[in-house]
Amino acid sequence: MREPEVARPALLVLLALLLVVPLLGRAGWPSVAGAAFLLEFLSEGRVPALSALTRPPSVRPLAIPGVAADLYTGAECARPPRDPTWAGRPCSLVLVHGLAPAGKNDPRLRRAARLLARAGFAVAVPTVAGLARFRLDPDDVEPVVRTLQAMPPPATLVGISVGAGPALLAAADPRVSDRVAVVLSLGGYASASALAHFYLTARPDLARRFAEANPALMADPTARRAVATGDLAGLSPELRRRLDAVSPERVVQGIRARLLIVHGRDDPLVPFTESLRLADAARALHPRLALVGAIAHVEGTPGRAHPADLLGLWLIARELITGPAGAL
Repeated sequence: MREPEVARPALLVLLALLLVVPLLGRAGWPSVAGAAFLLEFLSEGRVPALSALTRPPSVRPLAIPGVAADLYTGAECARPPRDPTWAGRPCSLVLVHGLAPAGKNDPRLRRAARLLARAGFAVAVPTVAGLARFRLDPDDVEPVVRTLQAMPPPATLVGISVGAGPALLAAADPRVSDRVAVVLSLGGYASASALAHFYLTARPDLARRFAEANPALMADPTARRAVATGDLAGLSPELRRRLDAVSPERVVQGIRARLLIVHGRDDPLVPFTESLRLADAARALHPRLALVGAIAHVEGTPGRAHPADLLGLWLIARELITGPAGAL
């Protein structure tokens, strides 16, 4: 999942400065924070640009009935704004992991939560039980909904990899859709059926792992046949309904938040075509889409970045920090 190449820090710093310096007078701190966040994220912490500007965040358990969650806090977004675009931006953020057995304790997820807290968010990180067990379950949306209900609105919602599924489903859920201001899908998917087809045909190792983790589903003979043949055409109506239930494209029109979509062009685990499909399903929302070489799956590969990639990612990072009101 990671590339062996380590980006040259000096090159990253130079590119970040080229993006940021011309905009400082107008955009202020959100522009600096967005560039520093991007630089540290893409280098996977090797260039601690945002860490150098902010204090270390704290972490504590977050009490939510029926949900195991942690809360990361760092820079306070409630302080007097340094710039008009800083005012009124979302402070609460809910971060949803992908297929991670450790759930909220996944080391990469913890690093991401700390970095987001340094950017000024109060970051709630719930464990989604289905994703921790390598399952796609319609009930996965519940811990995300409950976490959104526990955080002061308006909230930013970030779904990573397959975790973008329950994140997007929660963003469209009538119980909390009015509490979400921004939702970001990073390396996510639109159609569970299309994702399953990709695994069966291009990543049979993942298809086998999924089958082993879902014995109840594999009790259906049509599921076993699909794994054996790589063909979903004969799936039972019940399994098709289950796949539809975890497909964000089905409900994306119900999202009331600003939609941001980021995907690596060479993603080996979720094809970038899923983000194209998601953007098409959500075209009435006018989502901001960035398909980049600077990201593999959800990890940075900045040595392969094009300046246009960095500009697109910086615009998304800045909007993530400011909220829709500060979009450029």
